[in-house]
Amino acid sequence: MNQPETLKPLKTWSHLATRRRKPSEYEIVSTNLHYTTDNPDAPFELDPNFEMAQWFKRYRNASPLKHPDWNAFRDPDEIVYRTYNMLQDGQETYVLGLLDQFSERGHDTMLDRTWAGTLARLYTPGRYLFHALQMGSAYLTQLAPASTISNCAAYQTADSLRWLTHTAYRTRELAQTFGDIGFGENERQYWENDTAWQGFRKLVEHALTAWDWGESFVALSLVVRPAVEETILRTLGTAARRNGDTLLGLLTDAQLIDTQRHRRWATELVRMALEQEGNSDVLKAWVAKWEPLGEAAISAWCAALPDAGSAAADAIAATRAFRQSIGL
Repeated sequence: MNQPETLKPLKTWSHLATRRRKPSEYEIVSTNLHYTTDNPDAPFELDPNFEMAQWFKRYRNASPLKHPDWNAFRDPDEIVYRTYNMLQDGQETYVLGLLDQFSERGHDTMLDRTWAGTLARLYTPGRYLFHALQMGSAYLTQLAPASTISNCAAYQTADSLRWLTHTAYRTRELAQTFGDIGFGENERQYWENDTAWQGFRKLVEHALTAWDWGESFVALSLVVRPAVEETILRTLGTAARRNGDTLLGLLTDAQLIDTQRHRRWATELVRMALEQEGNSDVLKAWVAKWEPLGEAAISAWCAALPDAGSAAADAIAATRAFRQSIGL
């Protein structure tokens, strides 16, 4: 009588067992975590027709952006929750050091009043913009078809919250020196009514209704974020230094470090998508849809910046160069 074969215990999780090497920490804690992809017809293992299941089937499963194995995506930086916190703890320590040192030196008392007015109009209302970036990344975290993509979006969400808190902190500091300019009081009015912000407001509010996960990624990571990076961060940082506001220049430099990581994972996801026939046309169509809104936002904001010169043209060229560099 034949004895049943004894199964040998696996040395690691089954989806990593075929590899000929020990899986890394990143692979263990980041890959194949989405239970909602196990049964495409019933993403939550419940009634396939209840509203949330229908949403995931429509805007994730039926996306025109296709790939046979989205779980094969890997973050180029292989960031996990533990290393993200280590990395950004150092960044926040640096930022807090900047804030403390410049405060002790009386930095804000040395700012020109006209420049302070520019900050009240073109900088501190940016916390509304950063919150929109945060919400967009949070949505992508939920809808992305692979946990390795969701993780990148989640860390991006946290970065946007950090930018928002930096801006809120500076708003309060500036209010203490320039109490009659409206810091902490007029930001919503600027965001909702000032011509400088209406391009970005339209851009992000429309992007937040890009329900398809692929279009959401394109709108947010390939158009909205590059536009913000090249204007609200890079261009404003340059203008700040010209106006004696070294602190703001250094703060935007610190935030631009985050954007390099954001662009690396976005570039890798686009590279992976372009391996599949038909995805190039899908991605380019979405870029063509969102790019005019992004460039209009850049132009409107830069037009309000004193001595902007070629700032708008330079920022637009930089966003186009990024997309061209990744094949779009």
